[in-house]
Amino acid sequence: MVAARITVNGKETPIAPDAPHTFVLDFLRERGLTGTKEGCAEGECGACSVLVARPGVNKPTDWVAVNACLVPAAALDGQEIITSEGLATAGEPGLPPTLHPVQEEMAVRGGSQCGYCTPGFICSMASEYYRPDRCAHTDSASDADSAENADAEHGPNGFDLHSLSGNLCRCTGYRPIRDAAFAVGAPTEDDPLAQRREQAAPEPAATAYTQDGSTFLRPRTLAEATQLLRERPEAVVVAGSTDWGVEVNIRSRRAECVIAIDRLPELRELRVESDHIEIGAAVTLTEIERRLDGSVPLLAELFPQFASRLIRNSGTLGGNLGTGSPIGDSPPVLLALEASLLLADADGEREVPLAEYFTGYRQSVRRPDELIRAVRIPLPLSPVAAFHKIAKRRFDDISSVAVAFALEIEDGIVRKARIGLGGVAATPIRALATEAALEGKPWDAETVEAAAQVLRAQGTPMSDHRASSEYRAAMLGKSLLKLHAETTEAVSS
Repeated sequence: MVAARITVNGKETPIAPDAPHTFVLDFLRERGLTGTKEGCAEGECGACSVLVARPGVNKPTDWVAVNACLVPAAALDGQEIITSEGLATAGEPGLPPTLHPVQEEMAVRGGSQCGYCTPGFICSMASEYYRPDRCAHTDSASDADSAENADAEHGPNGFDLHSLSGNLCRCTGYRPIRDAAFAVGAPTEDDPLAQRREQAAPEPAATAYTQDGSTFLRPRTLAEATQLLRERPEAVVVAGSTDWGVEVNIRSRRAECVIAIDRLPELRELRVESDHIEIGAAVTLTEIERRLDGSVPLLAELFPQFASRLIRNSGTLGGNLGTGSPIGDSPPVLLALEASLLLADADGEREVPLAEYFTGYRQSVRRPDELIRAVRIPLPLSPVAAFHKIAKRRFDDISSVAVAFALEIEDGIVRKARIGLGGVAATPIRALATEAALEGKPWDAETVEAAAQVLRAQGTPMSDHRASSEYRAAMLGKSLLKLHAETTEAVSS
């Protein structure tokens, strides 16, 4: 097997002698690319972001920003990455390099002060700069300075500030950074990174990398992966590594064997059939968001509130469900959508309703030799849907309580109610008693107030540093009242 290598800023670089648990951040810094910084080591600050060439949604390749502090270097075997140093264009001998347009705007608009977070902002901003469907209709700085025709989170050049939601800065107050983002124009025709989007992204390399007694494996097919799991059930399975990366960095976890499944073709499909939508477990959240394009409103509400763009660029539904966390954002939504999971092993696969999947704190019916292959959402969808996330920050935060609603209301009567809850029990749960209190009843203030009292008593919320049990219970009831207030006019019209 060919030695594991990564193409960094156009130059092939061997991964050895780094250990399989060495992340891209340290891999780069050990090779002198110190623009990539470590701030939090858990994917919250974005100081470490780099660009990876991934299969595109609208073009053969997308330049995707990811947290280098969470991605094992071995996971990028055969892949291409660009760091902040690689964005600038080399100048004539003896002259400094020519800044990339994103770097230029950050410099002239005062978007960098101490400079620590700047390279990460630059890479996240460059990913949005090269987004193929960004509607860049101005190259004029004077037009970009005046954002009367844009909302607070989108510039007149089509720049989506959510692309920077995973990058933190303590110096600038963010406005100069926003000004720089809203000032960039469209890539020129001779821009090499723009041209690179027209060619296919690298195929994932089958990897068997062993160093210092640990092994990183990337099988070619689902059959190979499930056979490996049968032989090595103790192996850690990673897709985006947004959870495992934190375990390694913060808790010093190590594994003798890691199996990467993020590029398995069988886990990368997204299909819309007449009676269901099937989403592969390794399709990233960003890819789901862009490919579904709002056709599942409940998911469309979830995605902007799910961590940050940097995390969504790597994270997957399979990973979020596989961890079994009671405060994951996707389980309440998928419970309300009555989703089921397709679990695969070396002998075949089985379908398990998500409502029957969780058995205890971070426990499930999935066996050690099984993988989540896909999430299946039945159609048609309930027309009244909402996702309420209660957290200390608006974005990029863990929820204290998460509530997802999917209702069918006909002639003022609740014909069907599905409610998923997170953060109020040892597992994500369905609010069955509240559903029963709503179904068959009129969608009016009296019914909703009574059902809200039932919802307040659902689960077994605990008190911790995020919220007290009393607060969590109160938020459950308020969430249903809020939904009624938001939907009454729409339902009655």
